Amino acid sequence: MKNKLEGIILKSTGGFYYVEAAEEIYECKARGIFRKKNNSPRVGDRVVISIPDDGYCSIEEILPRRNTLRRPPLANIDMLVIVVSTVEPSPNYLVIDKMTAAAVDNDIEPVVVISKSDLSPGDELLNTYLKAGIKAFSYSSEAPDSAAEIRELLEGKISAFTGNSGVGKSTLLNLLYPGLCLSTGEISEKLGRGRHTTRTIELFKVGTAYVADTPGFSTVDLERYNMIDKDNLQFCFPEFKDYLTTCQFTSCAHICEKGCSIIEAVKEGKISKSRHNSYLAMYNEVKDIKEWQQRS
Repeated sequence: MKNKLEGIILKSTGGFYYVEAAEEIYECKARGIFRKKNNSPRVGDRVVISIPDDGYCSIEEILPRRNTLRRPPLANIDMLVIVVSTVEPSPNYLVIDKMTAAAVDNDIEPVVVISKSDLSPGDELLNTYLKAGIKAFSYSSEAPDSAAEIRELLEGKISAFTGNSGVGKSTLLNLLYPGLCLSTGEISEKLGRGRHTTRTIELFKVGTAYVADTPGFSTVDLERYNMIDKDNLQFCFPEFKDYLTTCQFTSCAHICEKGCSIIEAVKEGKISKSRHNSYLAMYNEVKDIKEWQQRS
């Protein structure tokens, strides 16, 4: 008779899943029915596993998910920590804003962490996201105490760390939790971006927190996997909330319409121009795309 336990998937690699259950780690295979239903288990999933007397343990059931991200492929995430550097590579506001919007769209709290502040101050970047109502922090690897607030924020949550390659995700995680000893890479001057030093997606349990270090993403990945329906996009910018009900027309797209409260707020400096520019770029990308095409 097989014993059954409930646990959380910490790692997925080579067709095997590593599940934490009852304070143990079990190497599991997934039942074929998940693949047939195009619903493969993801890191972060709460699952029920069976433990035989011999042979591989098996994932029998995926419990209901609170949320999912397609890229990176994660489930049940409380917080998406978007790491962006002040230099090498320079910040790309559109990429950051796509990630914050994808998080909000999936009911995940976005947090922007600005690295390499010892090389160049990131005050403008920091203020842009604080002004938008998004939690934002600046830290330097030369000043370990600057990461204390970030560590406190992670307690009791499942958090994914993401950002362009070379911004210092693994460096930040090592600073927060020295025992992880994650590998880090150098910036490639020839390519202008970092090498992908993280090979698999894995949740690390540190105290009461679970944190995921994820492979670097590209803009192409974002466009393919995290596009947001044009009608939902306005709700993915927290700073728009107070103005959505005061536009002159209920069907306002907040692009260039006369009487648009959001456009007026941008002109008055209440909403960051760079954030609104990102909204416009994202809206134009998806305005003619059908919902079924976004899922394909």
